[in-house]
Amino acid sequence: MPALPLGEAGLYVAAAFAVVAVLVLVYVAIIGGKIARIERDLGALTDSLEAGARGGVPPAPSRQGP
Repeated sequence: MPALPLGEAGLYVAAAFAVVAVLVLVYVAIIGGKIARIERDLGALTDSLEAGARGGVPPAPSRQGP
């Protein structure tokens, strides 16, 4: 005999899956934001290095936020 009737256990299982799905989506969003920031910083660094290689004055970094 199960500890909980299957009708009630099914609700708990569905809730657990929903919580895990939300946590995964939040994690993916955070990692996506970090990747976007790294790509933006890398692009600025590449532009700065290319300007320095051409003998120009590299642009000032335009970092916005943490």
